[in-house]
Amino acid sequence: MKLVQGLGRQIVLSMVAASLSAVAVSIIGMYLFYSVVMEVAPQLLPRALSHDEMRLPSGIEWLAMAAVSAVGAWLAFRAAIRLTRRILAPLSSVAGSARRIARGDLSARAAVNDRSLGEAALLVDDFNRMASNLEAASANIAHWNAMIAHELRTPVTILSGRLQGLADGVFQPEPDLFRSLLTQVDGLARLVDDLRTVSLVDTGHLHLVLHRVELSTELETVASLMEPLLAEAGFTLDASLDRGLCDVDAARVRQAVIALFDNALRYAVPARVHLGLRIEAAHVAITVADEGPGLPDSFVGDAFLPFRCHRVEGSEVRGSGLGLAVVAAIAHAHGGKATYEKRNGGACFTIRLRRFETSVRSKADSESRNAPPTEAAR
Repeated sequence: MKLVQGLGRQIVLSMVAASLSAVAVSIIGMYLFYSVVMEVAPQLLPRALSHDEMRLPSGIEWLAMAAVSAVGAWLAFRAAIRLTRRILAPLSSVAGSARRIARGDLSARAAVNDRSLGEAALLVDDFNRMASNLEAASANIAHWNAMIAHELRTPVTILSGRLQGLADGVFQPEPDLFRSLLTQVDGLARLVDDLRTVSLVDTGHLHLVLHRVELSTELETVASLMEPLLAEAGFTLDASLDRGLCDVDAARVRQAVIALFDNALRYAVPARVHLGLRIEAAHVAITVADEGPGLPDSFVGDAFLPFRCHRVEGSEVRGSGLGLAVVAAIAHAHGGKATYEKRNGGACFTIRLRRFETSVRSKADSESRNAPPTEAAR
């Protein structure tokens, strides 16, 4: 509070000093003016004055000047007090709220009653926005910690139990057991990779390794990898892929598309799954569509947020809730976005990306002219 009082005192003293200085300058300036005019052009005065007639102010004049100065100082003091209160009110609110936040009360907010001082009102608004973001970030950290612990508990418990059983001779070292352990390890590795991807995007540190690739070829690789898993679960896969060069991080794009296929495996009814690639002049759109049931309307707004899972009626929640968050993160890192729409009763997820980076656009245009005509892959 001393800092605020010191600022207010400086404002008052500065305004009083400015007022007294203005009065002094006015009086001294008038005397200097008449002195110069008498020397240079005395005819301009109503009557000529001689040097003998130049004199210092009399007692009554000194009294009048003092009275004028006192009145000016008093008016300046009153105006300074009023202005100081208006300026310091929002600053005091910000300072008090900042101290509350420093003590751990993240719900503290500053208040401003007078918005005529635009900069002070903007300061309060920016502070409150920062405080809201800080409170949300703190809540997210707590939520993330709880969800990460929950997701890690099951595979770690299974691994610990099976390994302890092997050490105690309860389980025999058989191939099926090792395959089960590897499945749990793969799940942990994927969870850690998904967490890392989402975290890197949130902090702005996900660095892409962009290369000019035939994107349809990359998607065909993903399709051939996922087709046996889909077939085993009762799905059929078909694809319609435009051909064309694109500047993307192929590994990240494959990761995103695999996450969409995994989402279909978890939540869609066994039926047809369609993989599409549409290439335009400036953008590309990758779609993965199933035949239902799609996302509940109440869940659509949260679908791409981390650790958001929807429960299919009659079954438990499956997955970590990171798959679609990873898809959105990779799309965002490429300067694009991920979207969802319900199409023909099913879920259709679209990843829309920039086709070429600006820094290599001229090279891309040259290569595109030499590339074969666009056609469907199949």
